[in-house]
Amino acid sequence: MSTTTDATTAPERLLDRWSELPRPETAEQWLARAEEVADILAADAVERDRANQPPHAEIQLLKSAGLVTVLGPKAFGGAELPWHVVSKIVRIIGRADGSIGQLLGYHYLWAWAARLVGTEAQIEAVEELYTSNNFFFGGAVNPRDADLVITEDGDELVFNGSKSFSTGGRVADLTVLEGVLEGTETHVFAIVPTDQPGIVFAGDWDNLGQRLTESGSVEIRDVRTDWASAAGFVDKVYQPLVYNTLNVPALQALFNNLYLGIAEGALRTAAAYTREYTRAWPYGGESKQRGTEEFYVLEGYGELASKLWADAALIDQIDLEIGEVLHAPREELTERRRGELAVRVAAGKLRIVEDGLEVATKIFELTGARASANSVGLDIYWRNLRTHSLHDPLPYKKHEVGKYVLLGEIPQPTWYS
Repeated sequence: MSTTTDATTAPERLLDRWSELPRPETAEQWLARAEEVADILAADAVERDRANQPPHAEIQLLKSAGLVTVLGPKAFGGAELPWHVVSKIVRIIGRADGSIGQLLGYHYLWAWAARLVGTEAQIEAVEELYTSNNFFFGGAVNPRDADLVITEDGDELVFNGSKSFSTGGRVADLTVLEGVLEGTETHVFAIVPTDQPGIVFAGDWDNLGQRLTESGSVEIRDVRTDWASAAGFVDKVYQPLVYNTLNVPALQALFNNLYLGIAEGALRTAAAYTREYTRAWPYGGESKQRGTEEFYVLEGYGELASKLWADAALIDQIDLEIGEVLHAPREELTERRRGELAVRVAAGKLRIVEDGLEVATKIFELTGARASANSVGLDIYWRNLRTHSLHDPLPYKKHEVGKYVLLGEIPQPTWYS
């Protein structure tokens, strides 16, 4: 439950709290740092959500805490954390603020994108750039829109077009662009500075949930980058690997952690409310004094918690599996193994979406009528989870899992599988 009415002061007031402290060294210490950040974000998450302002202070909070560079090489100031630990950081932040958890998850995917598709030289250049400068990533890569059109101008590529969604928007230091070279079917990824005249954000993201993700539309007008920056291209020819197609399973696995975090945050917040405020039903004939004595309340929390614990166990195992592949030599990944991972990620997603939405809905039955007050803010969890879980249709995930179980078939790599 929120404890402050100022939509910006909590992050701004606490940005420098780690400046005099030693940098975390172990995974456990980094997870503890993430918990500290989550506590700050949770204090006024509802108020900031309703104010719907670009989360500049919140991103600076992530930067000050060191969470932005944890995937980066130690040589450039990063922590080189394994993927399964980074996934838990997204989960922890998502418990406190689903919007900021989403932004951080997308950032981690784009921070790893050079490893997914780039050359060795590009990987080193990108990782040094973002890690040493503490830069934050956004991306204008919505595959449901028309591709950006790329034209050649000597040794430069020129991007033009628009995207109806661009997560990270105005709070990102770097923006990932993707388009098709004019007259071909050649897709090109490139990373460019966000702050330039040719990238124009509309600031029109005003949706039911995930309101601080800066996911509105963007116009790309004559944005230039060197051919040498085209990810994975050598002498203007793409160098394909199966590993290149891990971008979607990796991102969807981060979604799983975001959804789990939101659901865990909902259950934790509801339980705190029930312990303090929920009253027993006076007409049950058993003279109960508190809501925590109600049989249906105890049963309800037990059922919801058991589902989330099971989901967490599945998602943790999936994160270990995909992390093992992401950190292995890129040339080793086979199409079959990639497909099996995609199925596992899909299985985790369909479970946490269905269970998470049940949690975010049923908590109102367990907390009582007064918990529906806007001042309590329990609605934020359902709004956030409902909004982002519409990213792609869940029945298709069930279909992918079913075809694997029945027929042994793996999904073909697409923008969503």
